[in-house]
Amino acid sequence: MVDLTVDGAARGPSVYLETFGCQMNELDSELVRGHLKALGYGFIDDRDAADIVLFNTCSVRAQAENKVLSRIGRLRVEKQEGRSLIIGVIGCLAEREGESMLKRLPEVDLLCGPGELDRLPMLLDNVLKGVAVEMADRAALQGSTSRRSATLSAAEDSLELLDLSRAFEPEAASSGGRSAYVRITRGCNKFCTYCVVPNTRGAEVHRPPDAIVDECRALADKGVIEVTLLGQTVNHYLYVHGAAVDAGGAEVPQVGPGLAALRKGAGGWAGRRVTTFAHLLERIHDEVPEIQRLRFVTSYPRDFGDDVLDVMARCERICRYLHVPAQSGSDRILGLMNRGYTVGQYLEFVDRVLDRLPDASIAGDIIVGFPTETEDDFQETVDLVRRVPFKNNFIFKYSPRPGTTAIKRLPDDVPEALKRSRCNELLAIQAQVSAQVHAGQVGREVPVFVEKVTDVEPTSGGGGGVILGWEQNQAAKGAVQCSGRTPGDLITVFDAPSQASGEALVGKIISVFVESSAPRLLRGRMVACPSKVSLG
Repeated sequence: MVDLTVDGAARGPSVYLETFGCQMNELDSELVRGHLKALGYGFIDDRDAADIVLFNTCSVRAQAENKVLSRIGRLRVEKQEGRSLIIGVIGCLAEREGESMLKRLPEVDLLCGPGELDRLPMLLDNVLKGVAVEMADRAALQGSTSRRSATLSAAEDSLELLDLSRAFEPEAASSGGRSAYVRITRGCNKFCTYCVVPNTRGAEVHRPPDAIVDECRALADKGVIEVTLLGQTVNHYLYVHGAAVDAGGAEVPQVGPGLAALRKGAGGWAGRRVTTFAHLLERIHDEVPEIQRLRFVTSYPRDFGDDVLDVMARCERICRYLHVPAQSGSDRILGLMNRGYTVGQYLEFVDRVLDRLPDASIAGDIIVGFPTETEDDFQETVDLVRRVPFKNNFIFKYSPRPGTTAIKRLPDDVPEALKRSRCNELLAIQAQVSAQVHAGQVGREVPVFVEKVTDVEPTSGGGGGVILGWEQNQAAKGAVQCSGRTPGDLITVFDAPSQASGEALVGKIISVFVESSAPRLLRGRMVACPSKVSLG
């Protein structure tokens, strides 16, 4: 048990929380941090000094899991050497591994799946008091209850209370506390054969639109000007009003109505009122004008309606950026992945996007070396990457994930060396495509949301590295480099005259004239900034 006294006086437990994986996990960590702080826990950045170490984990790729297991291994040695410490694993790895993890790694004190994070304080309290002796008392997991029935009552979906009680802390948030995530759905119904998310995060659950709009409004009141809406398949958001209410008649989260219902659209509900994803975007845009940038991830290419594209074209503060994973350019491989669309359908979607939003940026994910992938399959993926103006693709080697259909039914028969070779080849091709996309911005004036003052040394010369053409004489004058993103999510760097002026720009939107580019970067000069920022 951890000693929580100093010179005989009680003190609050200190927590070190490390997050792995996607934006979903980043938001989960923020919610956990706020919940525990309200109960008296303190958070610190020093893992070596913490009473409690929590790892918020991801199971999508082996690399993230391996990092967590490596850290746990180091902490095991410290516990064996006498350090008083509580180790907790939360998130998807905890859900996937289940109680077997506690048996295999006895140094881990508690597990909490992503669907049970509201129960984390109880688990911590039990461990701190030394009462958690039974293994079941040290784990909060959805298990077989993760895919629930048609509707959820407020009592069944206590995780919604974690969102509703959110304590946003600007000082702990990114971009000077001016950017935030808002969850609109949880879970996934897609069952791609390589993915464990439907089993670790459960069925697709859609939050009530009023709760989402109210959360955006509350964030705006705290100074947030950029909101990113989160969901595994965000464009499948559809809320049927009146289908799920609590005892007082208030609307509560509901399980997604499924593809057949989704394809009805807003007009196919015979008098029932529904809020589609397009409606939700328009509501937030119109009802919370303080939000100057509205983003969303991740989109699913099939069933992405023109209504969403029309709203994006009509509403100027919705960013023209779409992260829409293709995963492969081979119809055969897409079938084995159970993606539910063909390459032709993906390209038809891209054509619709660029027809309505010519300035849109498109990004995605690609898996190379999926089981049975032939050279012809891979070349079809190469062709897709060359065909679509992707600003970037996150390209990964396939790794078998326990609990997925692929690991059970498909042999991992592409040699590791070939996976690596194909990955490197595709990365090089994507770099060429990205370079063309970024070069198209040169000579334009773009609005940039400033995220940080970079912690890099100035260099002379252009090269195409992280710093592009930063002159040594500017450094001698005390200039610093700032980094931010355009509405199309293109990373943009520019110089500010001093450290103080650069820091004053963080969290603000400024105009930058783009002078040069690299495959993943724009380089420009500031031409306009907020009137309240001094550049002296």
